[in-house]
Amino acid sequence: MRSLAVLLLASGLLGCAMGPEPMSESTVVPQEQDYGLKPNGLVWVRGPWAAIQPSRDVDEVIDQLCPAVLALPRATLKEYGQEYCGAIYTLGDGIYYASMPSPLGVSEGPGPSKSKNCYPPRYVIDERGRTSPKADYHNHPWPASRLSEKDRSPLRQLWQYRVQFDSLCTIQKLVPNLDNPRPGEVYERRSRSWVLTGIIKPEDKPYGKVTPTGEQ
Repeated sequence: MRSLAVLLLASGLLGCAMGPEPMSESTVVPQEQDYGLKPNGLVWVRGPWAAIQPSRDVDEVIDQLCPAVLALPRATLKEYGQEYCGAIYTLGDGIYYASMPSPLGVSEGPGPSKSKNCYPPRYVIDERGRTSPKADYHNHPWPASRLSEKDRSPLRQLWQYRVQFDSLCTIQKLVPNLDNPRPGEVYERRSRSWVLTGIIKPEDKPYGKVTPTGEQ
């Protein structure tokens, strides 16, 4: 773990594992926009997303995300598809909310592409109060699409965990555990429960390498 901490500190990203300072309700953003870029180039999104019913059980929020995101333009069109990123957050009231999704990412140019991307939001704006993001979520516009190498990279982990789902609504959750000696954990949502399908050994955390468990 020491080598991982050195790697992240050298990259200036050790704090990203726990996330940056949330934006306060006083932050000025265009009222007509649901997402955008701050002057520092990082993505902000607005919350809550009306399509997702808030809940004190975060899994109830997660279970609503895939159908809502797949209803967005091009979310299931494979090489011609669109990836969307958002966040799951609280206002310190014990209730979990989902932010609006953002399509902002690296431009792929015209035509089909076998690689899709979007930038996980670093800030959530909710006019009701100060936000505390707990996870980011994103879709893959293909069926049977698992967490990619980039998805598992320690340099991409912003919050406590991240949620990813494909066009068949197979939901995965990555708990990187970058700030403690526990192995990283990869789960799959099955019958409203989380099944551990892989671990990231402490020595493999710098690479996001997953060792499968017996549950596949």
